[in-house]
Amino acid sequence: MNQHQPGRRTVLRAGGLAGLAAAAGLTPNPAAAAPAPRPPRIVDLGPAVSQFSLMSAVLVGDTVHIGSRNIEPVQIISVHLPTRKVVARTELTNGHSIQALAADDSGRYLYAGILQKASGDRPNLFRWDLRTPDEPAEPLGFIGDRDVRALAVAPDGVVYAVGGGSGGAPALWEYDPATGGISNVGTPDPRVTLARAVAATRTHAFFGAGTTFNGGGDTSRAALYAYDRSAGTFTSIAPPEMLRDPSIRDLAVLGDRLAVSTAGSTEDAKVALMDLKDLSSYRIATSIGKVAKSFTVIGDTVHYANESGLLAYLPSANTVTSVAYDGPRLGEIWGVDSRAGKAVVTSAFGFVAEIDPARRTAAVIDLGSAGAPMAPQTVMGIAAGGGHVYVGGNATLARHTPGRDTVVKLRVPGEAKDAVVVDGVLYTGQYNSEGIWRHDPRTGKTGQVAAFPSEQNRPLDVTFDEDTGLVLVGVQSDTEGGGALWTYHPRTGRHRSFADPVDEAQCVRGIASRNGVAFLGGDNTAPTGPRSTVVAFDPVAGRELWRIDPLQTAGTAALTVRGRHLYGLSRKGGLFVIDIPRRELIHRADVTSVSNGFAALVTNRGVVYGVSDTTVFRFHPRTFAVSVVVPDIDGGWYSGAHITNDEHGRLYTMRGRNLVRITDRPGH
Repeated sequence: MNQHQPGRRTVLRAGGLAGLAAAAGLTPNPAAAAPAPRPPRIVDLGPAVSQFSLMSAVLVGDTVHIGSRNIEPVQIISVHLPTRKVVARTELTNGHSIQALAADDSGRYLYAGILQKASGDRPNLFRWDLRTPDEPAEPLGFIGDRDVRALAVAPDGVVYAVGGGSGGAPALWEYDPATGGISNVGTPDPRVTLARAVAATRTHAFFGAGTTFNGGGDTSRAALYAYDRSAGTFTSIAPPEMLRDPSIRDLAVLGDRLAVSTAGSTEDAKVALMDLKDLSSYRIATSIGKVAKSFTVIGDTVHYANESGLLAYLPSANTVTSVAYDGPRLGEIWGVDSRAGKAVVTSAFGFVAEIDPARRTAAVIDLGSAGAPMAPQTVMGIAAGGGHVYVGGNATLARHTPGRDTVVKLRVPGEAKDAVVVDGVLYTGQYNSEGIWRHDPRTGKTGQVAAFPSEQNRPLDVTFDEDTGLVLVGVQSDTEGGGALWTYHPRTGRHRSFADPVDEAQCVRGIASRNGVAFLGGDNTAPTGPRSTVVAFDPVAGRELWRIDPLQTAGTAALTVRGRHLYGLSRKGGLFVIDIPRRELIHRADVTSVSNGFAALVTNRGVVYGVSDTTVFRFHPRTFAVSVVVPDIDGGWYSGAHITNDEHGRLYTMRGRNLVRITDRPGH
């Protein structure tokens, strides 16, 4: 994240994983980390983002059970709708988030599947007996995939789970409560990268998957299979109209029909109702937006969520419409159920809304007021300027004003992956497919100022170029591969997108600028192809000026400019320095002693600083030697370490889940 400071340029680059061996010839030995000559001053500013962040919800009777996201401990809370209170809570023994919840038909057992940082033999499937909610949820074991993304319980109590994250293609997993065993019943498609949808009947389980991350190349598109529970065989049943979309997003058994949705990318999502007795018989419609998930039925209408609201699919007319109501924006939705003719919607903004589609009314239960525990979460981007420090969380931005010791939470959809402050105004790159948002603390107004093609969904790095007056954003396209450069002019509002400015495989993970030229650091997560290419790009003319290969074995993690030098880090801990006027690679070194995991860079007071998951460090401006500034900082990051600075030359980053301010004067 960058802070715009009139008269000088300060650039931070956020990005990837660390640990590179220096290429032979330039720096044959690793660059040892020397101790800092003077200890920095560190001020703890408290929890960066504190809330009950959530990622799943399911209604059982009159109670909504909600799974947490990115807070410790990972937990489920139970919100009783009639009393509008949290009436139960349980903690799980593993994971950082709960994306999958499902209850059996009796309403006794609630099953939960977690997301975790690493694969292994720790449990990722749990069960909570709702008849005895004071007893903790019990671990049942682990499916072989790292993450559990969706669960379904068949009428006979057998549980089916899908997910991914372990490197290979995801499988369909089965838990039999009669035996307590978890088994892999098969991998129907070796090309899919993630499964996020599952449903089950007495005779079949349904597996929905495709490509959600690291797309492009020969990765699959939407894949839907029926698993015959007796025969143990899979049959492809995906409607042809869905095959162009990246993945199947959700599945649900609604009476005698199977509800199916896709995740859209270059096209809007699709929704279909398939006859369970004859799966070749179905009705399909194009939805509104790129997200379609969480099905429920009210009367003769299927209700579900898109990326920002509640939709209604009327099968008889085969039409999809938005549900109008008098109430707050819903933002990202993690649960849609029905009760007494109303849609029960759980919003990532931290509330449950009971929406009456007929009367167009909404009754809202704020989770904090209901008794949900507030806790520090892992965070995304950081920006500072104008007396404020901003930290991105799930569906929120926390605005800290250190001199006043105040924190204001700003409601924004998705996640601020990175941001920059320009003349006191904040500009963010918002995931997922939310473009650029703006917040002016003087007026309190927050809103989207630029939208871009939805397949360009993941902003990675944001900076400001003083010479052109442009906000520059580096972007990754998760499902299609490659990426983009976005530009936005705060004064005129003009915005442009340049697709695949590095190449069709490399996203733009790092970005920096000098004299009106943008420097784009490429990253390719595929096992083959070019990676870490640096491209000099004219953001006004929209054309490449030159490119250079910094000779790294992994993609770019971060870039920043100091004077005539472009500094870069690779995702395997390689430092490289490019002389910009000479267009020449002049230095390489192994800095894995300080950079391990995602890393970021910023230029502050004429010195280049970096942060990894573990360490704050800096580089000597003449020798490029690396020195430790703050060891063992161990920031609580959700999607890669960040560091930024303000107009006064103070640095901001994370120590644990707290925001810290660092004042460092190295005396170079």
